[in-house]
Amino acid sequence: MTALHDISVGPIEACQICGSRNIEPVVDLGHQAPCDSLLTPSQLREAESTYPLRLVRCIDCSLAQIDYAVAPEVLFHREYPYRSGITETLRNNLRSTAFSIIDRFGLSEGSLAIDLGSNDGTLLSGFKDRGMRVLGVEPTDIAEIAREAGIDTRQAFFCEEVGREIAAERGKAAVVTAANMFAHVAQLGSLIRGVEHMLQPGGLFVTESHYLLDLLKTVQYDSIYHEHLKYYSLKTILKLFEYYDFTVVDVERIENYGGSIRVYAMLGRGHEAKPSVAAMLAEEQLARLEDASTYEAFAGRVRKSRVDLQMLILEAMANGHPVPGIGCPGRASTLISYCGLDAQAVPYIAEQSTSLKLGLHLPGKHIPIVDEARLLEEQPPKALMLSWHYWRPIVRNMRRKGLKSQIIVPLPDVTVAEE
Repeated sequence: MTALHDISVGPIEACQICGSRNIEPVVDLGHQAPCDSLLTPSQLREAESTYPLRLVRCIDCSLAQIDYAVAPEVLFHREYPYRSGITETLRNNLRSTAFSIIDRFGLSEGSLAIDLGSNDGTLLSGFKDRGMRVLGVEPTDIAEIAREAGIDTRQAFFCEEVGREIAAERGKAAVVTAANMFAHVAQLGSLIRGVEHMLQPGGLFVTESHYLLDLLKTVQYDSIYHEHLKYYSLKTILKLFEYYDFTVVDVERIENYGGSIRVYAMLGRGHEAKPSVAAMLAEEQLARLEDASTYEAFAGRVRKSRVDLQMLILEAMANGHPVPGIGCPGRASTLISYCGLDAQAVPYIAEQSTSLKLGLHLPGKHIPIVDEARLLEEQPPKALMLSWHYWRPIVRNMRRKGLKSQIIVPLPDVTVAEE
């Protein structure tokens, strides 16, 4: 049965959890290039590949998902430009995640912690600082950055075979984490079976994913991109783990990435679940996550958001002032493309001086990514906060550096920041 969770590249015509073909469209964001396929200047005149980007929902189990799978080696290429440790807020969140898991479940020094999609090793550094052995599994060249920081990392796409090899080489793990990658995996059945091989009896599998309830409430259409195959609710995660030898024992909502769900699953059936599980299920039912009207309202807000942002930027351009962007997370590509903003409207996107994205260009619209020093020097009347899900600390930081521009926050409603 778990083979149904290993999907092929191309159109997805059934629910990625229950296999039902009873699915209906929610919102169509058009054909877009993969958000992290950033271009060098020499690539700007080459052809780009685009893929359908549509959100659909399963009427039977209520999973929200996209309906096209891009090959993982295209999405998570070796030069993948994302680093989790580059943003102070996210770095602190990831390290505190490790501390929280250790304290919550009494993990002992010397036990093994494994992180899947470990990126630059920021999460694992928290486990290492508390005396645990650590191993990362990361398919991109970011693995080398982690190794240089002292985090033992295996460069590979994680799958069942890799899980078996790690268990044979390292022994069983006390905890396996999958932070902000659990919804990205087309071969999800292979991943979960691999985790089953690596964990000791009663071991923990901790996942973090964008939370469907937050996506709907705060109109996060920009978090819909090809890397995110699924948008989980707790109900759908419980349904998923029914196919495997796991019990969901605890759950919490966290602020990461504009609202995420952290799920604690314990290897083995029949473990006691904490009251948080029933409480979140009740909250989801109250939010009517299974009602078609909820998704119709979301789609309407998405369309209104696009028009509102277009009008505000057109007004600025009519006054002779294009609107640069601030921050270039993956979601920026979805927003820019869906709203039809080009380099005349958004002449550049400002990033920190340590960003791996500097000197590259956004796919599709070819907007250059530059050092934030340019923004601070030019002081445009308005700037667009593309990392809006972390806008408060970013705005405070930019104000300390001297930025005087009005800052547009595009979601959940188009507003001008008060700070």
